[in-house]
Amino acid sequence: MAYWSRSGPAAAYGRSSVTGAAPTSRRERAKGAAVVMVCWVGLLWVLEVIDVASGHALDTFGISPREIGELRDVVPAAFLHFGFDHLAANSVPLLVLGFLVALSGLRRLLATATVIILASGLGVWFTAPEHSTTAGASGVVFGLLGYLLVRGFVNRRAGDLVVGLLVGVVYGSLLWGVLPTATGVSWQGHLFGLVGGVVAAVAFRRNH
Repeated sequence: MAYWSRSGPAAAYGRSSVTGAAPTSRRERAKGAAVVMVCWVGLLWVLEVIDVASGHALDTFGISPREIGELRDVVPAAFLHFGFDHLAANSVPLLVLGFLVALSGLRRLLATATVIILASGLGVWFTAPEHSTTAGASGVVFGLLGYLLVRGFVNRRAGDLVVGLLVGVVYGSLLWGVLPTATGVSWQGHLFGLVGGVVAAVAFRRNH
């Protein structure tokens, strides 16, 4: 996530089955997960093209803190970016981490993403600097990262633990982004997104 100041330029901020129905194969589930995430990321690029073509008209859907009317922008802000560089930085981790979550089912991905988007967006609304506007999918990226890192411990499943370990090795350095170390970067969105992911992992844990 990133924000820009109104007084300055933009800145980058096992096995299961259902009676009467054939079980979904791993290949089918992976295919469905890939299609959903490619469509999700593709939508973000389409929106950014529209934003640029319209003179950045969509930037108004970013979150301005502590203004009641801005609560309606908590969800759309997660789908908008301040430029193609900002979007490109989020695209690959969103694609990879979202795919890994979607392998457990598209409903689980939807539920998890909803919790993360609301947690990140509301956290930004409450705590972002005055006179700023925040948007971007990085809050979702941090939330998915948090979800995958703790899911194995919550579910007590070896496979989930291995996935979490690999995700930690590849993307663990992103966690520095929850600290207020870079100007123009919404560490608030990162932090609350991460918290939302952890909450989702606990709330949607598998029952044994």
